[in-house]
Amino acid sequence: MANSPRRDIPDPPPRAGGELPTAVHTAVPGTAILRLETIGPRAGGVLDGAWWPRSRRIHSELPALVSALARHIGPITRVGLDATAWDGLPTRLVVDGQVVRIDSYPVGDDTILITRGERDLFSLLVIPPDSDAEAAKAAIAQAVRQDNVADAQQILIDTGAGQQGSV
Repeated sequence: MANSPRRDIPDPPPRAGGELPTAVHTAVPGTAILRLETIGPRAGGVLDGAWWPRSRRIHSELPALVSALARHIGPITRVGLDATAWDGLPTRLVVDGQVVRIDSYPVGDDTILITRGERDLFSLLVIPPDSDAEAAKAAIAQAVRQDNVADAQQILIDTGAGQQGSV
């Protein structure tokens, strides 16, 4: 994958009040956008947010995501990922002194599952690292909409964010 200038943009800082950035215009690779308040019952396929990793190297991408999420939602104990989408997927990582178990599945569903504590589960759309910036922003915007009912794969199709490849 060729490096582009947009890959060097730093992650946006957390907003006042401890929330992760939710303004879609700040979305750059490495950004996680999470809807922290999920209201009402959650139907299958509903996403809690989106993540746009810079690469498919899980050892360099996942620790930053877990650290950022842990600061805002509490300790992360497990992460579920598509085994075929990442380079060198381990069974666990130590992030900020905490062991995070990595569950891998041979499914290409374009999501990452984050477990907080023992049972709170957050499902994030994973934007392919090589996605066009405008398509990625559109996918993130759709994923975090409270009224979104599309699954991750459909969002990537609708926005064109998955055209370069799938995570």
